[in-house]
Amino acid sequence: MNTDRFFHFLRALFAPSTLAALLIGHGGLMAQVAADDPDWKELDLAPPPAFSRETLIPLEMPPFVSLKFGIDPATLTVSTDGIVRYVMVAISPSGAVNVMYEGLRCGTGEFKTYARAGAAGAWSLAKEPQWRALNDSNISRHAQALARQGACEGRAPGASAARGIIQRLKQPTLGL
Repeated sequence: MNTDRFFHFLRALFAPSTLAALLIGHGGLMAQVAADDPDWKELDLAPPPAFSRETLIPLEMPPFVSLKFGIDPATLTVSTDGIVRYVMVAISPSGAVNVMYEGLRCGTGEFKTYARAGAAGAWSLAKEPQWRALNDSNISRHAQALARQGACEGRAPGASAARGIIQRLKQPTLGL
């Protein structure tokens, strides 16, 4: 059973709080999955940062994914609201480039795309971006990979957490 189907099965079978306990107790892939905090509020978003394709840290993707993904380490931040924000670059086999400015909420296993850019780097803000579950569809494979390869190990408050994530991404220990 693949991971997506496994999570879907668990969500259907158990209440969210039970699922979180199982994943955390099992050393789960989303180590920070927890019930929503009703008082949580996302901080105001800064404009999308400038990025460089020259310094990308590649993500390990499943063999059936033809796109190459990487994050610009200079754009990775961990804010006080617990969101890991980053610029993700996707490059197709033909060389087409798609860039996303995204947020990853490890505590709930969700991600959000705030803006997109092409190879020229001009940002287009998403209209009413929504949080989406990491395991809901194929469009989240890159965010799943980022979470598993270092962004969601333990809680990540403060600036030193961003450096730790970058270190883990440069020296991956988990395969997909």
